Amino acid sequence: MFGLSIIDVLVILVYFAVCLYIGFRAMCHIRNQEDYFLGGRRFGKLIQIFSAFGQSTSADSAVGTTTTTYSDGASGIWSALLYLWGTPLFWLTSPWYRRLRVLTLGDFFEERFGSKRMAGFYAVITAIFLMSCNAVGLKSVTVTVLGITQKQTSELTPAEHAEYALVQERKVLLEMKARGDLTAEQLSRLNDLEIQKPRQEFSHFDETVLVWVICIIVFVYAVAGGLEAAMKTDLLQGMFILVLSIILIPFGLARINTIFGGSGPMDAMRTIHDRLPQWYFDIFGGAQTVDFTWYYIASISLLTAVNVAVQANQMNAIGSAKDELTARIGFTSGCFLKRFCTVLWGFTGLIGAVLYTGTISNPDLVWGHATCDLLGGLGLGLIGLMIACLMAALMSSADMMMITAAGVLTRNVYRPLVGSRSEQHYVVIGRILGGIILIGSALLACWFDTILQLLKFIWEFNAILAAAFWCGMKWRRANRVGAWASMVVTMIIFALLPLLVPALCPGLRTSLYLLKRTDPAPIQRMYTARQIDVDQQNRAIAAWQSLSLDQRKAQIQPERIEPGQTLTKIIQPPRKSVFWSKGIGQYQGQPQGQGLLYLEMLVVDQFVDLSQLPYALVETIRTLMKIILPFSVIIVVSLLTRPDNHIHLDRFYLKMRTPVAMDRHEDEQSLAQSYANPARFQGRLLLPNSNFEFFKWNRIDMIGFSLCMAAVLAIVSFLSILIHIGQ
Repeated sequence: MFGLSIIDVLVILVYFAVCLYIGFRAMCHIRNQEDYFLGGRRFGKLIQIFSAFGQSTSADSAVGTTTTTYSDGASGIWSALLYLWGTPLFWLTSPWYRRLRVLTLGDFFEERFGSKRMAGFYAVITAIFLMSCNAVGLKSVTVTVLGITQKQTSELTPAEHAEYALVQERKVLLEMKARGDLTAEQLSRLNDLEIQKPRQEFSHFDETVLVWVICIIVFVYAVAGGLEAAMKTDLLQGMFILVLSIILIPFGLARINTIFGGSGPMDAMRTIHDRLPQWYFDIFGGAQTVDFTWYYIASISLLTAVNVAVQANQMNAIGSAKDELTARIGFTSGCFLKRFCTVLWGFTGLIGAVLYTGTISNPDLVWGHATCDLLGGLGLGLIGLMIACLMAALMSSADMMMITAAGVLTRNVYRPLVGSRSEQHYVVIGRILGGIILIGSALLACWFDTILQLLKFIWEFNAILAAAFWCGMKWRRANRVGAWASMVVTMIIFALLPLLVPALCPGLRTSLYLLKRTDPAPIQRMYTARQIDVDQQNRAIAAWQSLSLDQRKAQIQPERIEPGQTLTKIIQPPRKSVFWSKGIGQYQGQPQGQGLLYLEMLVVDQFVDLSQLPYALVETIRTLMKIILPFSVIIVVSLLTRPDNHIHLDRFYLKMRTPVAMDRHEDEQSLAQSYANPARFQGRLLLPNSNFEFFKWNRIDMIGFSLCMAAVLAIVSFLSILIHIGQ
């Protein structure tokens, strides 16, 4: 059935049935907005941990990490592990969201800066961002499931056979082009096929149908049960994700021993090191990934730590905890759990590189191919379990994103427009808006091939909002004018102008100056030849021998090598565009810039020639600009304009100084005491006579942060040991 066994289908159906059951059970507990959007703030540590783990892990997390590690070696893991360095910060920031005592982060902007319009602006930007995140997850899981459920050639329909034949024709023409044997007519035919992009793989499932089925399941249980359903299903889905992270590893190691000889994990690990190039095991980037430097990793880590704090789902995940300590332990531990799983996903990519190098040309298909190859013949329903795990990874993020987006739109856009209504009215509107968010996500996933590029563009919006959040939280002098200036200026410079300027002035794309690229020097590295190096060299020799006599004379004959031989490799890093987000491509035979135009880099280039810098340093500068500009604007404008009303500010910061009590009535009494006695927690301030709201660390702060730093070192050590064991 659809390329799956009966037991595989049963596993998937049982998983969906449990999710729906949880949703309808949770529906009985919903009485008001707080119940629907924050689950009544009654969740304990276990649910908080798996909620943070589930919402931060989507289907593209495991598949994407495996893809980059398969292609780039161990350093490819940093595509997903960059958040590791900023994770200890969550221990310090988690109590903020609980102490805000609001329903959405949009409420923070309304309460701190006294502007409903600012809260509405935040809500719209956040809803678009979260909808795009869902679309990327939908796209990732459908592509992977389609890869798992591929048809055999004998099962293709006549139309699919015809399309498959076009792929084979394209391969032949590409081989002829490499030999220089194409006629003008054949070259024209090849260009036509490149534009058509015929498919080579066909699935028993239709991608569009699969997207809508997933959305319907999420819609039913999450819209019915609200955040409680999302959080409780995240507990189930988090366990599935743990299975997803581990399941392929033992079967992959066993297959390596079967193919190459050996028994036990240690023999398989030694084979991995023997069969892969030495540079594959450079954790912080070898010659092949020279742009992944320590300073680039540091800048990206800083940007993500700053931007993540203003994501609306932080409020739903942390604000739903029953107390501050639960919020801290739950969110931080869940995030560290994902970092641990990321290491396992990267290791799966290395196993795939040993088993499938030369077999799979598209790295995105490694996970799906490995699932079929390693689990398909066992008849234990493991393929169904894998599909359920992928669905769990997607749905654990999609439900939280949907509830969060519906919450900010209901509270910060709909409510100010229509005025006061009953709690049940707002719950109904939240459900309707949640459905609209899911529909929009599905449409984006089905209609756009470049949805990931859309997400990268939307991701920059968090830089628009982050400075106002951080300064508003910790600097009393930050005012409404400064916050608006920071948001508007940053949006114009980093989002609108980079998109509009090239559209309005298309000639800029072919400007000689704007086509400037980095000019990296060649890199020389010494390696010990492994079997894969020998195999690659033998293929290069065979390709040279297949050339005509004249073509051989124009190329140097590759020399044979042996395992263990010392190799000197001269690697020329690619030249990369300084000013264009998608690099430089060809249009009608002419080079032109593609994507967004980095206007801020034009300014930097007036002071230092960016083409003479390593590309990693160019990207580091661009990343830091996204932090420096918005913070500079809010600081300068706030200092030059009138402060906000001090009575309004005093009330906000007195609330933020007051710890949250677990009992609702007790918490209200504690707040009333703080309002009546402003000096109640004055002693906790690090700089009591300034405009800064920095707190002295207490025992819980110090112990928790120290443990978080130890967890960072433990995960890096685990990665290093796992990568180098058996060497």
